[in-house]
Amino acid sequence: MTIEKAAQIIETIRSEVQKVVIGQNDVVEQVLTAFVAGGHVLIEGLPGLGKTLLARLLAATFTGSCRRVQFTPDLMPSDIIGHVLYDMQSGKFTTRRGPVFTNVLIADEINRAPAKTQAALLEVMQEYQVSFDGQTHLLERPFMTLATENPAEHEGTYPLPDAQLDRFLLKVLIPYPSEEAESSFVRNLLDSKTGETFDLSTVRQVCGIEELAEVQNLCAMIRVDPLIVNYAVRLVGGTRDHHGLRTGAGPRASLALVRLARAAALAEGREFATPDDVRRWAIPVLRHRVNPAAEWEMDGRGAEDAVHLVLDSVKAPRI
Repeated sequence: MTIEKAAQIIETIRSEVQKVVIGQNDVVEQVLTAFVAGGHVLIEGLPGLGKTLLARLLAATFTGSCRRVQFTPDLMPSDIIGHVLYDMQSGKFTTRRGPVFTNVLIADEINRAPAKTQAALLEVMQEYQVSFDGQTHLLERPFMTLATENPAEHEGTYPLPDAQLDRFLLKVLIPYPSEEAESSFVRNLLDSKTGETFDLSTVRQVCGIEELAEVQNLCAMIRVDPLIVNYAVRLVGGTRDHHGLRTGAGPRASLALVRLARAAALAEGREFATPDDVRRWAIPVLRHRVNPAAEWEMDGRGAEDAVHLVLDSVKAPRI
């Protein structure tokens, strides 16, 4: 597959998703770029802003499988990864695979499950495998976790541990739509058969699962100059020394910046990444990997404010 062909596939997927998700172009771009890079995404937004819809739309654009799990306080790890059952009729043990054995896993309201259940996804998201009953089961590739959470509701929720947050390639914030976009949204919804849900059958399948795997493999071959890699490392390192941050980002953040820079270059049909590709992804990559200092929060400032200052202080290379 050529870079031009891959860029065309990415643009077509974007167009199909934006037929339904109106006025959230930045959000669509972030989720799609992470998908091309082969990473997981945490989507945060208030109820009704289309978090789950966006995930379903992305899965509908290719021939792969998609499974949705509604996270609840009583959800068990075995409900996600699977378990072994004893069949009384055959007298044998059978393996029941959980919903993680798919191409796109939608973890809806992931912060409503307790830490034990959330931890069941750690191995899945990092190693792309599941271990239970003394056996290791590999997941089908490509695999992506699209998790959603509501930032405003805290009752009955469990904060995601830093180890799990670090496994999300980026964190996407969905804002309220503009008046024009919301008007188009309402009109489109009222034109449907029931007036309650979108008809996802109108979304066209753009490519097969094999083609999508080729796009991701091609993304890994995009050229990245050592100076750009060093720029990404210096940006992440800047978060570890900033006085406004209690904890900075780890090496996964540097890797995420380079991976997303490659994906952005591929989407634009380029064979190489640029420093701007790294800089534009710094906020969504770092916002969930750093923690603001107490005195910083007392002044009404957050983690993103500190990251912006780091971006201004770290000089980009000239390529």
